[in-house]
Amino acid sequence: MRTATAYITDLAASGRYHFTTVEAARALGVSLVATRAALRRLAAKGSIASPARGFHVIVPPEYRRLGCLPPEQFIPQLMALRRLPYYVGLLSAAELHGAAHHRPQQFQVMVERPRPSITCGQVRVAFVARRAVAGAPVAERNTPRGTVRVSTPEVTALDLAGYPGRVGGLDVVATVVSELAEKLDPAKLAEAAALVPTPWAQRLGYILELVGGEARATALAELVQKRAREYVPLATGASHGTQRSTRWRLELNATIEAEA
Repeated sequence: MRTATAYITDLAASGRYHFTTVEAARALGVSLVATRAALRRLAAKGSIASPARGFHVIVPPEYRRLGCLPPEQFIPQLMALRRLPYYVGLLSAAELHGAAHHRPQQFQVMVERPRPSITCGQVRVAFVARRAVAGAPVAERNTPRGTVRVSTPEVTALDLAGYPGRVGGLDVVATVVSELAEKLDPAKLAEAAALVPTPWAQRLGYILELVGGEARATALAELVQKRAREYVPLATGASHGTQRSTRWRLELNATIEAEA
């Protein structure tokens, strides 16, 4: 009878580092109860890990200290299994685009509905709910296990402006945007902004100007002037400000300082 060790060895040899409990049971020719027991023994040895119920990854020696595969090497497969649109976003996407000033403590993945976070060894994955994930512009990045969907620099910047509370506040947003600015295409930025709530574009435009990215914000300003019907606060949840930005139709109720 085929052993669980032989099964994962054959999978890895074929270049596949993920499998489900049901797939393993079918391959081993035993019951689900017996399969789960065999997989628990492999997990105890550190040979496999389980980022999600019924979903397992093979952990090669170079990742044994991590206790799991890196998230970019299993999130695409897990999302495909669950049939969920996704993309890597926020600080995790910014880091992949070279803006690594603030290394994220969690791997941030955008999905359409709230999902519980994942803990797998030392790997932490946080899911952030965002509408219209499937239609957001993304780039495919190669990994040792395939490809992963990552938000474009333009979408990344807009998401940062839309979710400051998920990245550490507006100061962090400004710092990361200053590092992303050179990679932002003004036309693509305006196109991406048309797909998100207008206040995101208003905040991002103001922040871009603040960090010296005025040239990247021209098309964004045109979109804001057409779509913004009212002034919105720069910082949500804060008191109303006494100053305003007419260009971005913002109430300046917060002071932003980007790190050098």
